[in-house]
Amino acid sequence: MDPSQPSLYERLGGEDMIATMIPAFYARVLADAELAPFFKHTTLEKLHTMQHEFFSMALGGPVSYTGRSLAHAHHGRGISKHHFGLFTGHLLETLLDMGVTQEETDEVIATINTYTNEVTGTSY
Repeated sequence: MDPSQPSLYERLGGEDMIATMIPAFYARVLADAELAPFFKHTTLEKLHTMQHEFFSMALGGPVSYTGRSLAHAHHGRGISKHHFGLFTGHLLETLLDMGVTQEETDEVIATINTYTNEVTGTSY
């Protein structure tokens, strides 16, 4: 990325966008009967905090992710590429509902897709 250009995080609206997006996104994820079971032992507060850090970092924001590695956090949980696809589909819908352009939404999804192997356990 060209350091003279704003990051995706900045172009999307920075902290305000992340703070709005995470609850809206996870309302969809937790309402999904196939995805909700993956979060049954996680408090909503912890989930929002970790995802706030993760999305901020992944989109080029000034936030460091302090959670366990994605591979470690998701290892052995049975998350398939199908589940990951459902997850990113909810993200896509959330971003579009928030007024994010299709181009920037595609860029977010492409960025998140780079983590597929770590989340699904196909990287080890």
